[in-house]
Amino acid sequence: MFQHFKNIDTAFKHVRLFSFLLIAANVFCVCFCIYKSYALVDAAQNRVHILYNGKVLEALAADRKVNLPVELRDHIRVFHEDFFTLVPDDKAIQATVTRAFYLADESAKRAYDNLREAGYYNNLVSGNIDQQVTVDSIRLGMDSYPYAFTCFATEKLVRSSSTVTRRLVTQGTVSDLKSETDNNPHGFLIRNWEILQNDDVKGGTP
Repeated sequence: MFQHFKNIDTAFKHVRLFSFLLIAANVFCVCFCIYKSYALVDAAQNRVHILYNGKVLEALAADRKVNLPVELRDHIRVFHEDFFTLVPDDKAIQATVTRAFYLADESAKRAYDNLREAGYYNNLVSGNIDQQVTVDSIRLGMDSYPYAFTCFATEKLVRSSSTVTRRLVTQGTVSDLKSETDNNPHGFLIRNWEILQNDDVKGGTP
């Protein structure tokens, strides 16, 4: 009879152990399913569908920090192209420079006023000079905020009879406005901008 009770007690222990294992397995399965569900939802939220030429394309959204240096360089490049790429037309010069003003603070307006007072833009128009700028490189300081930069570019002043090449070097800082607009699609603002060098490489002035 004691052997019978011992067998019942052993069987009960086995059933209890099996029940604990089954409950643990169920808890693990539930936690795993919840984890995978959150992962799938997060992955779905990072997918962006774009309508391009009548076709739906899928793109992946990324954290802005990953592309921050790329966006900063593009913002700086666009600003310099708008500010320095000029044609010999007063209205066209005003239009392109105004676009640049949306990307920088009052330091850009001061630089424009100084150039205008020095007769720089009048010389471009009267000399029928087409000024083109190419940004060669941009050095960024990502260790501290606002982000410091130095821009190295090449200017070409094209006349009907000759072309003058200039070396352009500027510096400043870039702040994040935390919002984008049509006039400032990256949502950055160049501050404390100044021209360090704007000298002829092969001689000649406009």
